[in-house]
Amino acid sequence: MEWLVIVLYGITLLIICLFSLGQFNLTWHYLKSRKESEEHSDNLAEYPHVTVQLPVFNERYVVERLIDAVTNIQYPKEKLEIQILDDSTDETIQIIRSRVKAYQADGWDIHQIRRPDRVGYKAGALAYGLEKAKGEFIAIFDADFVPNPEFLICTLPKFKNDKIGMVQTKWGHLNTDYGWLTKIQAFWLDAHFTVEQKGREHAGSFINFNGTAGVWRKACIEDAGGWQYDTITEDLDLSYRAQLKGWKFVYREEIESPAELPVVIPAVKSQQYRWNKGAAETARKTLGKVLTSNIGWNHKIRAVLHLLNSSVFLLLLIAAVLSIPMLYIKEYNPDLALVFDLGSIFIIGFLAMGFFYWVAAKATHPEYTLKYFMKNFPVFLAFSMGMALHNSIAVVEGYLGIKTPFVRTPKFNVQSKGDSWKGNIYLNNVLTPVTLMEGLLSIYFIYGIFSGFKLEDYGLMLFHAMLAIGFAYVFILSVKPMNNA
Repeated sequence: MEWLVIVLYGITLLIICLFSLGQFNLTWHYLKSRKESEEHSDNLAEYPHVTVQLPVFNERYVVERLIDAVTNIQYPKEKLEIQILDDSTDETIQIIRSRVKAYQADGWDIHQIRRPDRVGYKAGALAYGLEKAKGEFIAIFDADFVPNPEFLICTLPKFKNDKIGMVQTKWGHLNTDYGWLTKIQAFWLDAHFTVEQKGREHAGSFINFNGTAGVWRKACIEDAGGWQYDTITEDLDLSYRAQLKGWKFVYREEIESPAELPVVIPAVKSQQYRWNKGAAETARKTLGKVLTSNIGWNHKIRAVLHLLNSSVFLLLLIAAVLSIPMLYIKEYNPDLALVFDLGSIFIIGFLAMGFFYWVAAKATHPEYTLKYFMKNFPVFLAFSMGMALHNSIAVVEGYLGIKTPFVRTPKFNVQSKGDSWKGNIYLNNVLTPVTLMEGLLSIYFIYGIFSGFKLEDYGLMLFHAMLAIGFAYVFILSVKPMNNA
């Protein structure tokens, strides 16, 4: 049993280290890309017909903001179609109807499109709208976004090559400074939308459409098999199907599309659940096709790490739970000390991940990089650890093919500290078994800290402290909305 614990612990740390080294490789490519000059064709020779799709489901707080922002996009009105793909069941329907009527009276080609049923959720809505779309290009925005007026005139010139199938832009944030929760999300998302996406593009490997704030060539969507809803990350799924068929994707870090970050943990959890479970479902569906494709081995490795990236939460949870028994195994089996000492090599993985986020921090906050990094990186690590149980369940469900209803992320229209989310009708205030387990895990890792003192083994104490803080933080924030609803 002792050796089983040791082997499983070692394997999980090794795989986590490999994922971290993969991030280091992307960081290297990102830094290299910044040293190279890029060709920017910022002028449109002609204005192709564009359809803007806005998939909406019960968004009473933000839907007017979204519609008004889209109609502020600088583009010839006669070349622009706006589809509001409305699956709502509440007063959002009337809000949209009123806005659409007003804009139609002003000459806009804007329509509220309602389906007979909600089959396929967002993917089904996008597919339904695509059948009616007039545009050669399809721009997509989720309800929490406020598109930049120059979005189309900045993205469309990137399609000058006929093999470019999609252009993804960087997500900006409307409410980063609302609280620690929004700051943590911004810290992580900034790393994805700088180092990770640009690093993959520079390496010539697959990148992904992030579900919003991007433009597709309609022919690319159709050629790749259209929107499918056998996963809950239809964006990642279509991205891989399209690139496996030879389409090229472009990422533009310099084009920013602002969005609202979730301000309470239940909303963050629903978003994280969908992203992590959907990534696992897409890996289950696509991994074999990637491995048997004719792309280079280096691109296959990056694609595998990309598709399996959500597994890090499961590996982290296993390693964390086993780390306390490992303390006692080491104490009562001194002959195994060398085995444990070899584990220190995994500090390489931690340093690689730290470098990844340091470079992202430097790119996004050059004026005070050190202060920004030192303030946010430890908090981000603890929070990520605290989300490990919740996200691991999502990953396991994805790999096992367990189907669950699509869980939307509630929006709040909260941009400054003075704005309030209390009373939001979409917030699900339910104390779940997962939340209770997060509280118990916090206590478990506090026990790990005391075990370190008791055994005079301090090597894992910082790890256990961050785990205890992370799970306590997530538990407290999960319970807090119930007291403020």
